[in-house]
Amino acid sequence: MRLLSALRAVPLLLLAFVLTLPVLAVFASWLPWGHGGEESLAILREMAATVLPDYLATTVWLAIAVGAGAALVGTATAAAVTLFDFRGRRTLEWLLLLPLAMPAYVTAYAYTDFLQFSGPLQVWLRATYGLEGRLLPEVRSLGGAVWVFVFSLYPYVYLLARTALGERAAHLMEAARLLGAPLARRVRTVALPLARPAVAAGVALALMETLADFGVASYFGIQTFTTGIYKAWLSMDNRLAAAQLATLLLVLVVVLLQLEQRAQRRMRFAPSGVGRAGSAEAQPQRLAGWRCGAAWVVCGLPVVMGFLAPVAFMLRPLAADWSVLPWDRFVEWAGHSVRLGAITAVLAVGVALALAFAVRRRAGRLTRGVVQLASVGYAVPGAVIVVGLLLPVGWLQAAVPEWRVPALITATAVGIVWAYLVRFCAVALQSVQSGYARIPASLDDSARMLGTGGLGLLARVHWPLLRRSTAAAALLVFVDVMKELPATMVLRPFNSDTLAVVAYQLARDERLGEAALPSLALVAVGLVPVILLSRTLRASGSR
Repeated sequence: MRLLSALRAVPLLLLAFVLTLPVLAVFASWLPWGHGGEESLAILREMAATVLPDYLATTVWLAIAVGAGAALVGTATAAAVTLFDFRGRRTLEWLLLLPLAMPAYVTAYAYTDFLQFSGPLQVWLRATYGLEGRLLPEVRSLGGAVWVFVFSLYPYVYLLARTALGERAAHLMEAARLLGAPLARRVRTVALPLARPAVAAGVALALMETLADFGVASYFGIQTFTTGIYKAWLSMDNRLAAAQLATLLLVLVVVLLQLEQRAQRRMRFAPSGVGRAGSAEAQPQRLAGWRCGAAWVVCGLPVVMGFLAPVAFMLRPLAADWSVLPWDRFVEWAGHSVRLGAITAVLAVGVALALAFAVRRRAGRLTRGVVQLASVGYAVPGAVIVVGLLLPVGWLQAAVPEWRVPALITATAVGIVWAYLVRFCAVALQSVQSGYARIPASLDDSARMLGTGGLGLLARVHWPLLRRSTAAAALLVFVDVMKELPATMVLRPFNSDTLAVVAYQLARDERLGEAALPSLALVAVGLVPVILLSRTLRASGSR
């Protein structure tokens, strides 16, 4: 029996090794056998005297500004649509989710094309009013990056704060009103403290996305940890410096992940029965007149700045001249993106099903540990995953030059799909586990009594009930792969440019009109899960 248990653990251990190798390789760069030791410390001291202070200061200021902005916008919009009732509230509830479909780097391209010195707005202002020189602040700056990130990432805070307020605030707000508390005090002392853990969790998620970003920081010329990693690896050809920066970035991400998990645990302090009731006493307060207008401004401005305006800015060059667009190449780019997304989605769903089924059958310490390791991958930035995959490839190439494994990783789709699986298996696993949570354990007992066990249980009992969850998991992984930029840009096979990479390259070459086509394609793909999410929220809110 012990031998059988050990053999069953081998696939799980191999899977854990595959999913954690990038992180382990980054930390191994500090060890002597990882060509670290004194050389690593020397490189770190050199970076501390030159570029590291700038990387740290820029990253910290960017995180502080984005966190404050996302908290303000996300909390204000969630409170407006949850605590108050006004004309158009139902429409704004799902419109506020639309910026989730916009990759932050696409929003950056759109604003740069429209607001830069040679953009249509400044050209029109100079021609109309006879002005000269620069009339608007530089878009490609730290302030411009904060603007882009805030209006691209506030939905993380909005979603969690809206759920927290909708489940807990209605009855308590009504009780405070009956005790004579004015509206401002009810919001300040009742609603906002209830939403604080949710806001903290949403801000942590937004900051993890900000730290993992490469497209916006690189395009705007901001010296963050992520751009420093790629500069150290690709420009200075110093893999140890890239590993040191990747380690520091990973430590910051782990801190944010712990903050998010603590906030999520604090969100469970209230019983689920204190939800929004359907009684008239616990309904949102009706707004009219200028208050209704103020609610429209609070909810409408983020939608305009985060979705409608960038889409309009990208449609302008398309409408001006369709003939210059590379339609034949666009089909090729889209085909590469779809192929990589489909392969990764199938593999990620397969891994998620295997892990979730293993936990369902035997929820031991090893199984739960592997699941936790697989879930951490989504918080690891793409830059860290790239460094973590290429480091062992370099070590293997130096140790055994005649082996073809490094070429298999770097010259084919194996390496990039591996990176995608490390990054996005957690997305598929969360969806599959939520599907398993709706399957009662009594069905498993009944199937075993009827002689069905092992893989037969998965194929004949679980799979028919998990089809919708696995389809949702595959869709989410597919969309995330389509929008992924850092790992794709470095690990993509030769002559296999994707929509995300091409959009970045065209924007970097100041061909923003041509970059609009692949950028809008990414937005259209991202709209699919946003629409499904809005339908799910609407269905749960109507119960």
